[in-house]
Amino acid sequence: MRVFIGQDPSPRIAAALAADGAELVDDLDSAEALVYTTEFPDSPDGSGLPALPEAVRWVQFCQAGVEPFAARIAAEPERRWTNAAGAFGLQVAESALALLLSVLHMHPTTVRAGSWSAQPAMDAGTRWLDGARVLVLGAGGIGARLIPALRALGAEAIAVTRSGREVPGARRSAAFAELDRLWAEADHLVVCCPLTEDTRGLVNAAALARLRPGAVVVNVARGPVVDTAALVDALDSGRLGGAGLDVTDPEPLPDGHPLWAMPNVLITPHTANTRASTDALLAPLVAENHRRLRTGREPLTGVRPGRGY
Repeated sequence: MRVFIGQDPSPRIAAALAADGAELVDDLDSAEALVYTTEFPDSPDGSGLPALPEAVRWVQFCQAGVEPFAARIAAEPERRWTNAAGAFGLQVAESALALLLSVLHMHPTTVRAGSWSAQPAMDAGTRWLDGARVLVLGAGGIGARLIPALRALGAEAIAVTRSGREVPGARRSAAFAELDRLWAEADHLVVCCPLTEDTRGLVNAAALARLRPGAVVVNVARGPVVDTAALVDALDSGRLGGAGLDVTDPEPLPDGHPLWAMPNVLITPHTANTRASTDALLAPLVAENHRRLRTGREPLTGVRPGRGY
């Protein structure tokens, strides 16, 4: 199979594909497959995905959530589309846990103070994860890695998935359809589900109001899953204990936005998984998808049209 990797240099992906027999080509017009690593400036629909020659039968994305490309995927069902589901789960789960612990331990307070003067407030307000109940929205590659880490620190997880399947390590597993009765059981909330039409705005004012007082909200999924205005209001009111956000809506979050100034909010600029780590983490998955497709089997991470992942 002739594969074009575009456009970021990805030496480990290239080496893994070559080891599996792929022929690496230097331009898309010569390719039968595209490993999409970054935006193309001449994208016809503004998504970053270029117009694809008819010969391109497989597109491998370098992210798990492919909602920006949903229209193209639906309109071109003759191609095979695969994503990066699960490839970055451990790294993003680590970031989610770091955000949650940092807010509970009031790390933003001492960073903003820039001095030892933060000690009395931190001594009075620091909280612990041990004994807490954490509602984990989405138990795919990220949630499945996060839940054992929560358990190791004495917390229990309620794992929520589309199907409600049993999730290893969770105290309880439930479906998204059951959320109305689950919000009130959560000491904290971690959002790590795909962005779909069903999850857009899922964490809204009503949901935030039902979380237990002092809850910390962490979002490492996609910004629009959480209603930003509702989050700001809930933080302003003191009902929420804080937020740790690797993704926001809008994104990038504009300078001067109220969230930047809140003392109990920690924001990272969509770096729970970094671009620099993508090449190494994704290489084995891309090679396996290539191996399966060239031998007539289903790829590991085929995208289902209409689902966004």
